[in-house]
Amino acid sequence: CGGSVSDPSGVLQSPNYPGNYPNDADCVWEIQVENNFRVTLTFRDIVMQRGTCQHDYIEVYDGPLHSSPLLGRFCSGSFPTYVSSSNMMSVRFHSDSRYSFRGFQAHYSSIPAGHNTTIQCLPDYMHVVVSRDYLQSQGYSAQRVTLNDNRCRPTVTSQEVVFNIPYNGCGTTQEENNDTINYSNTIRVASSGYIIKRKKSINLHVSCKMLRKSWQQVVYAAEDTVDVDEYQFGRYNMNVTFYESPAFRRQVRASPYYIDLNQNLYLQACLHSSDPNLKVVVDTCVAAPDPRDFNTLAYYLVRNGCPRDSSYATYYSPSSHFARFKFNAFEFMSRHPSVYLKCQMLVCRLGDFSSRCYRGCSSRPKRDTSPAEEQVDVVVGPLQLRGGDAPTGSTG
Repeated sequence: CGGSVSDPSGVLQSPNYPGNYPNDADCVWEIQVENNFRVTLTFRDIVMQRGTCQHDYIEVYDGPLHSSPLLGRFCSGSFPTYVSSSNMMSVRFHSDSRYSFRGFQAHYSSIPAGHNTTIQCLPDYMHVVVSRDYLQSQGYSAQRVTLNDNRCRPTVTSQEVVFNIPYNGCGTTQEENNDTINYSNTIRVASSGYIIKRKKSINLHVSCKMLRKSWQQVVYAAEDTVDVDEYQFGRYNMNVTFYESPAFRRQVRASPYYIDLNQNLYLQACLHSSDPNLKVVVDTCVAAPDPRDFNTLAYYLVRNGCPRDSSYATYYSPSSHFARFKFNAFEFMSRHPSVYLKCQMLVCRLGDFSSRCYRGCSSRPKRDTSPAEEQVDVVVGPLQLRGGDAPTGSTG
């Protein structure tokens, strides 16, 4: 139960709804809508164990679970509605081992935020647009809009003041918490009064919060890069590419990638970020015949940094933004026409030796992450066996 939700609207409900939910459930939904939209969530049905809400309960957070304000915690009563202050909201459902009831159903939708200021979290910078109509309505001139660092000037058009603010410059500050690495800056709109100041100056605090936990989908078309959605809550841009040899000089560009059984496969994960103080490592890689289902039929190559396949190995990388590794085409390949690989990469602060990037094999639960790391998921595929090695009935 739970998971990441990105559709503009939808329904959340407890497991088995309208049947009774199971005992000992702990589900977290992360709702993330388009940038410059907000999430509105309305509960339509709540039937749970009543009382002090210590045993079974629902919690709603104004952003990621571990680092955002709690909007509400409840288990019965009227049907509340919540609105997020950004483009993300988290919902947690918890049940204990005692009683079981019908549970809950809630509907969510996305609503436009005020468009006086819009933010896009791009791979290398924040793209911030301030409406000139808004500035004029407040009595301010577009010529008086600046960053703390006056050398970083905006582009002023007939309708907008546009800033492209790098994550690693122009006075941008960085802060880490359990769910995100935050990049923040302040746009200042100064009053035009020189001698008598009749208006207060405006400080527009802008921030891109790069999520620590995210699965990104890439297929084994080796050159394909993940399309990264641009959010106020953003995601690190990562792609995984196959190479022909351990020299990592020539990419494999064919898709599907036809291989031989027992062939060594070489992969490089690349983090696209202007922040040089980041490090990427491979945490988990799992193979499956269905790119939408990595649970029913799955084969782990590495899990939580611990190799599960004897052929899995990592290589030295020339940059902390690269992670290089290899494995051998396994017997799992011979039983399925196509195989996809889903890899979870960890992004940590460079030099943070308390983070998973530096500790290697770990049996810790995935949610128990250091404040300085983010999880990014990538899917690549399909892999197919070449020629006569293909299973009966497959093509290629």
